[in-house]
Order: sequence, then C-alpha cells, then structure tokens
Amino acid sequence: MAGSGKELARHWQYAELPGVDLLRARYIRKEFVRHTHENFVIAAIADGVEVFHHRGADQYAGAGALALVNPDTPHTGRAGVPEGWRYGAVYPSPEVVAEIAAETTFIRGTPGFVSPVLDDPYTVGLVHQVLRAAEDGNALAADTLLRVAVTRLLRLNGGSLPQREVRTAGARIAARARAVLEERLAEPPTLERLAADLGTSPFALLRAFRDTYGMPPHTWLTDARVRRARRLLDAGTTPAETAVAVGFTDQPHLNRHFTRIVGVPPGAYRRERKNVQDARGGLLLPSGAWQNRQLSQAYVRKTEEKRIPPSYGMRSESASPSDCPASPSG
Repeated sequence: MAGSGKELARHWQYAELPGVDLLRARYIRKEFVRHTHENFVIAAIADGVEVFHHRGADQYAGAGALALVNPDTPHTGRAGVPEGWRYGAVYPSPEVVAEIAAETTFIRGTPGFVSPVLDDPYTVGLVHQVLRAAEDGNALAADTLLRVAVTRLLRLNGGSLPQREVRTAGARIAARARAVLEERLAEPPTLERLAADLGTSPFALLRAFRDTYGMPPHTWLTDARVRRARRLLDAGTTPAETAVAVGFTDQPHLNRHFTRIVGVPPGAYRRERKNVQDARGGLLLPSGAWQNRQLSQAYVRKTEEKRIPPSYGMRSESASPSDCPASPSG
C-alpha cells in the first residue's frame, strides 16, 4: 500500500477482472475534492465513517454500509469521525454492470443505484472477499463474488438511470463548452474567451455548466485531466510525461491533484498497472490449499446451512471466497 503515517491505500487492477478497478484504503485526514468516476463506485466500509457530498446533501456511510455512486456523478469524500474510515471498494465499468443486470435482474434501460448509502453488512463482506480473492490470484472466486455482490445490490437498491437529455439553451451551451474543454485539455481558454466564442456571458456560462455537470468549468477541467492522466498511466506513460500531456505545469502539480481525486500518487498507480500488464497472459489457478479448504468448508456448510444464516464479521477480512452464497439474493 502507498501512503504516509497511518493512512494507507492500494489502487490496483486484477487481470482476470477486466473493466474493474480495486481499492483497499484507510484514511484519517484525507479529503477527496469534488470529482466523478467513469465507473460505478461500490465502497464497503469496514471501520469508521465516511462522509461524501452527493446530489446536494452530505451522506454518511458507517461500518457495515456501502457508499454507492453512479458513473459521472459529482461527489466528494472525507472522514466522518476522528479515527477516519477503512474500506474496500470495487469500481466496475458501466458495461460490466449492464451485463450483470441483463442476466440477473428485470431492470430496463441503463441500470444504476437508487440510494447512495445502503446498510447491508452481507454485501460489505462480499466486496472484501472479492478483494481478497483478487489478491490471492483466485480468478474464479473473484469473478463469482463480484457478480453475486453486484446482483444483490441491484436487486436491493437498483433501478433505471434517467436518460440525460439536452433540452434547455443553457444545457446546450454547457455541452458545447465541455466539448471545447475536452479538445483543448492542455491549453484551455479563459472563461471569458470561452463564453465569447459560444455567444454568451461568463456568468451565464458558469451557471449553465454548474447546473448541467454539478461543478464549475475549472473543477470539471481538473477532473477531466486526471481521467486522461489515468489512461496515459494505464498505457505505461511516465508521470512526468503525463503531467505535460494533460496540461499540468509539472509532475508535482499532477501529483497533488491526482492524489486528491484518485487517493494514491500517480507513481504508485502506474506501478500497479505495470504489474497487471506483466501478469497478463499467465494462467491463474486456485492454489491446492485453497481447493482443499473449499472441499472441507463445503462439507461443513452442507450440514449447517439450513440452521445458520450467512453473516459477516466486520473485522474478519480473511473470510474465504467459499463463503459465497448459493444464490445472488443471499
């Protein structure tokens, strides 16, 4: 894990879970600035409390709860108690969630989460088991547990996301401004120049952009630069080269903003991606010890599952992937 003091974080990918980012972290003083994710956020709180601003209100997620954020939804993050919070998170892509929803639910349209916080210790346990399986190189368990967890969340707290439609004149101007900023990410115009090119006033553009995307243009630009930086780092570009390519003045400038949004420095982020690239092509199989444990625990479960409901102890992150329920509903 990368971090300083008592704050630790590891943000990585597992080659056998394509389209999914993984995170283990403990934060105390960490504050995530307003940002978005291209993927879903499924954060399982193990200890402490996380507070995140989401759609105009502060949301509180404590131990045994999940913080759930849909793609492209602005939000923040900070500790809700002095001791901070410890959690594990999976970030499945919209394509991964849509595939699971189509196979296991009756949700029509684009699937997503209805409530940003869900108290469900059982699914919290599943998320931590996904991370443990990925760390152990157990591809079968990681994939299975991820699908079970996402299915359960969609059944408990899922629905169709509203389709974004550009209707108002302000929303259309905001969309045009966003397109310009995406094209000129490294050398963006001033607010005044951008507004003049779009035939509006700076304050009118500022209001329209904030109403449409949940943040002012300069905040959105930083978020977009970090997104682009992640893609470049994924491809193996060095942090110094990435900083220049996306428009930051230097690598320390990239480090500061990247860490405030992603939670780890770009150097640590790139090293994890390189490890995944080096591991691609290798066949990952469960260890013999894991298979033996599966057989013995399967026998025990078979005799006890009718009288002992599934549970999850928040401090027992070492739970075996074999604790996966017989059905996605748990």
